Amino acid sequence: MDKAPWWRGTRGEWYVVAQAVLFVLIGVGPRTLPGLPTWAPPWTTIGTWLGLALMLPGAALSIGGVLKLGKNLTPLPYPKDNSELVEQGPYAIVRHPIYGGLILGAFGWGLYLHAWVTLGFAALLFVLFDIKSRREERWLIERFPEYSEYCRRVKKLLPWVY
Repeated sequence: MDKAPWWRGTRGEWYVVAQAVLFVLIGVGPRTLPGLPTWAPPWTTIGTWLGLALMLPGAALSIGGVLKLGKNLTPLPYPKDNSELVEQGPYAIVRHPIYGGLILGAFGWGLYLHAWVTLGFAALLFVLFDIKSRREERWLIERFPEYSEYCRRVKKLLPWVY
């Protein structure tokens, strides 16, 4: 693929811009809106512990995905020219462990903060990563014919679930 200007989005640059905006909103954006109910006990305690229970494996999944991907790593959904298909490590249980881990982490963060709006941003991140991964997978199938079989065996974003 030709090296077009980034703003053309020929390698999926706009997905990266959108995810960066969502990361900022999840991290430091508004937590609530007028009229939304606040969390009351015992839901605050449940949210805190469930949030931690999602953030920890989410971090492990994302970090494991980054480490296993190694030189193939790029923020863009378009694979690098010299990339190789990785199916081991976290990629044996989910096709997009970095995305999946970030999704788990975002939902965990929203629960930990007891923040309805943050949970909404986490839901948008899930939708964005689902759309981004669809585009990415079309390019991966073009590059690696065996990717179709891999898709039949391994879930896309959430290990053993979706």
